[in-house]
Amino acid sequence: MFRKPTGSPADRGAAPPRQRREAGPDGMIIERDVPVPARGGVTVYADVFRPADGGPAPALIAWSPYGKHAGPQLPERYPDGGVASGQLSEYTAFESPDPVHWTARGYAVVNADIPGTWYSGGDATFLSPEEAWHGHDLIEWAGTRGWSNGRVGMSGVSYLASSQWTIAGTRPPHLAAINPWEGWSDTYREVARHGGIPETYFWPYIGQRWGYGTGRVEDLAAETAAHPFFDEFWAGKAADLSRITVPAYVVASWSDQGLHTRGTFEGFRKIASEPKWLDAHGGKKWGYYYSEEGLRRQQEFFDHFLKGLPTGVTEWPRVRYEIRDRGHPAAGTRKTGEDWPLPGTSYVPLYLDAGAGTLDRSRPPAAASVSYDSERAGRGRGRAVFDFRFGSPAELAGGMKLRTWMSAPDATDMDVFVAVQKLDGYGDLTGFPFYAVFTDGPVALGWLRASHRELDPALSSPWQPVLAHRRALPLKPGEPVPLEIEILPSGTLFRAGETLRLVIQGRDIYRYPRPLIQALHDDSVNRGPHVIHAGGEFDSHLLVPVAPGSRL
Repeated sequence: MFRKPTGSPADRGAAPPRQRREAGPDGMIIERDVPVPARGGVTVYADVFRPADGGPAPALIAWSPYGKHAGPQLPERYPDGGVASGQLSEYTAFESPDPVHWTARGYAVVNADIPGTWYSGGDATFLSPEEAWHGHDLIEWAGTRGWSNGRVGMSGVSYLASSQWTIAGTRPPHLAAINPWEGWSDTYREVARHGGIPETYFWPYIGQRWGYGTGRVEDLAAETAAHPFFDEFWAGKAADLSRITVPAYVVASWSDQGLHTRGTFEGFRKIASEPKWLDAHGGKKWGYYYSEEGLRRQQEFFDHFLKGLPTGVTEWPRVRYEIRDRGHPAAGTRKTGEDWPLPGTSYVPLYLDAGAGTLDRSRPPAAASVSYDSERAGRGRGRAVFDFRFGSPAELAGGMKLRTWMSAPDATDMDVFVAVQKLDGYGDLTGFPFYAVFTDGPVALGWLRASHRELDPALSSPWQPVLAHRRALPLKPGEPVPLEIEILPSGTLFRAGETLRLVIQGRDIYRYPRPLIQALHDDSVNRGPHVIHAGGEFDSHLLVPVAPGSRL
C-alpha cells in the first residue's frame, strides 16, 4: 500500500540534486548529491565526505530516511537528549556519524537518502527486503570507488541501526563491519504492537516523518490496520538475524524500553557474527553515541576491521554491561560477561501475595485476589502494586517474566501494562533515563493484550515468553487465565533496605505531555475491573534474573 508523500523535500530544506564538490573544514572534501545506481533502475543520492588528502579511505555508511542534508541538529530538536549545543558539526545528519570528526581520522562518510525519500528514486518501503537490497548496492558502490580502500562499515542510531540488521543480512561482499547503535529488529513486536497492544503515538508519528519525497511512500498506517497479527507482511520487516556474519559492535541500553531495547539485545543474541561484542549501558542513546567514550570505542572497532590496525578491540570482553544504582545524577558500575543472557544467571521466582501487596520467595498457601479499575490509571483503584524489600544487596541483570493469573468479569479481552520500579531506602521512587529524553523512567516495562497470550514455543524460553501473534484467543468473562508477560532487559543494583516494586494496571504507566515523543497505547479493549489471582493453585510470580556473583 502506498500514499502520497507527507511533504516535498523543498519544504524541509532539501535542494534538488545537483552534483557538486565543496571544500569543508580543514580541507575536508565534500561531494554533494552523488547519484548511486541501484537495482531496479533506482538512483539513490548520497553526500560523500572524504579526508583532505583524498587517499584511499574506508567508508562509513549512514542509510537514513531523515535527510542527508542535516537540517536541525539533535540538540535543537531534542534538547534533553544528552547532546550539547555545538557538540556536533553542521554537517552531521540526524543520528549519523559526524563527518568532521571521522574524516579527520581517515574515514569517508557516506550519507544516503533511502529510496523514495527526499530526491532518491523508487518507492519508499521502510525496512523492507527491497530497501535492504538497495542498501546492499550502495555498500558495493562505496567499496569500489577510487577513493575507497575497499572496506565499508555501517554506523548510526535508531533507524540507521535497524537498517544495519536488514542490509547486513544480504551479505554485501565489501561490508567489513557494522555498529548497530540501538535499533529494533522486529518492527511488529518492538514498535508497532507491544504485547499485541497497538502503539498509537510514536508509530503513527514516525511513519509521517519518514514520508518526505517525490514518489510513492509506503502507507504504514493503512498496512498496520490491515495486518493486526504477525503475518508475512510483518515478517518482511523483521530482520533475518541468522544471516548476519560480519563483525559487529552492538550497543544497547536499558533506557529505550518500548523502542530499541528489546530489538538490540535480540540482534546481538541471534546474529551469527564472530566476532561480536555487546555494550549495554543505562544512559541516553544519542548522548553515548556522540560521547568521548562512545567515539573512542567506535574508532577502536572500525580501525581494526576497516583499516586493519591493531587496537584494543581484540581485548574487549564479549559483553560489557552497566548495573545502574540511580539515574539522576547518574550512577552505575560497568561489569563484563561472556555472553547474553549472562551465563550463570539465576532466575528466581518472587510470588505475588494479593492480600498483602507483596512479592515473596514462597508462594502463599491460600489463594487470594486483588482488582483494579482497568479504565483508570495511576494510584488508588487504577493499579495493583506488589513490593519486595531486599535484605541484602543484589544485582538483577537481564529480562524478567511476569506470570500472572488474571480475569476480567466484564470483558472478553484485556490490556495489561507492567512496570518494574526501584524505591530507595526511604521509600522514594528512583528514576532512570527513559525513551532518550526523560529521566524519571522505570527499571523495565512489559505489556500484553490477553487475546494475544498464545506463546511461540520455538522462540520462547523459561525466562523469556515470546508471543506467537497468530490469532486472537478471547477470554471468558470472569474466568482466570495464565498470562506470561515479557519484561524487557535491565540491569539494576538493589541495596539492602531498597525495594523492587511491581506495578500492574490497564493504561500506560509512564505518560508525558504531548508533543513529547513517547510510546502510548490509547486503542484500549479494557472494560471494568481486572482481577489478579495469586497464591494456592495460582502460581502468579515475577521471575527475576539474579546476576552471576550475586544472591537474592
